[in-house]
Amino acid sequence: MPGDDLTELPPVLDLLWGRRGPGKRGPRPGLSADAITDAAVRLADAEGLEAVSMARVAADLGFTTMSLYRHVTSKEELLALMWNASALSSEEFVLEGDGWRPRLRMWATVQRDVIDRHPWITQMPMAAPPLSPNSLAFVERGLATLDGTGLADADKLRVIGLLSSYTLSEARMAYDAIRAARDQAARDQALAASGGEPAPPWTFEALLRELVDEENYPRLHGIAWSSADASGPPPSEREEYMFGVDRILDGVQALIDKTRPELAGTRRVSRGPG
Repeated sequence: MPGDDLTELPPVLDLLWGRRGPGKRGPRPGLSADAITDAAVRLADAEGLEAVSMARVAADLGFTTMSLYRHVTSKEELLALMWNASALSSEEFVLEGDGWRPRLRMWATVQRDVIDRHPWITQMPMAAPPLSPNSLAFVERGLATLDGTGLADADKLRVIGLLSSYTLSEARMAYDAIRAARDQAARDQALAASGGEPAPPWTFEALLRELVDEENYPRLHGIAWSSADASGPPPSEREEYMFGVDRILDGVQALIDKTRPELAGTRRVSRGPG
């Protein structure tokens, strides 16, 4: 029986780690926690996390809502299963590069790619770090990139947490911008259909040029107008994200140098592809 001779885990974790015994009522044939999770992920990918409910998932699968509760007892459990599913196969990808920096840089980009494929992750409630098997496998891979750096284990975990928090924050802002642009496009389309003329979209730089004056905001004013005079396209969202990743990795290198000063002048810095 799952859970025999094992410490009792909090609800949800017992399901994620396979320690929950079978319920009193038999499950419906053709339905499983994996099938429910897959359906919920497909729904969230297509329509966002707000579209996911036990009733909607049940309807998409062709079962009653009560049938789902025999496998997943609450929406909280369903969200935890979805989070775990988003990191599926995280233990299989190969981190390439010579040294800790290119491998950790790739680890961060893989995490960002996962969120970009499943942007609903940015809408997930997060009161504590995820403790699902796949999430911890991904963290383990990140920690492994720092083997041999001389960093303390606690500092390695802080580095992984810092990169993860930054990645999630940047992805959330990018996703919110996409949603806002989509909503604005829908409003513009409705306005055009009624004979109105949609207003041109504002950029952050254009708003700065409109709002800040040189006397009260000299630095912001300089940034706003220097961007107006710049030639070529502005950096992409991914380029901006990677700039932040590289600055975090610069800080990690400084911490390594502080921890192992004998290596500070002999390292080879590799930032990897942009």
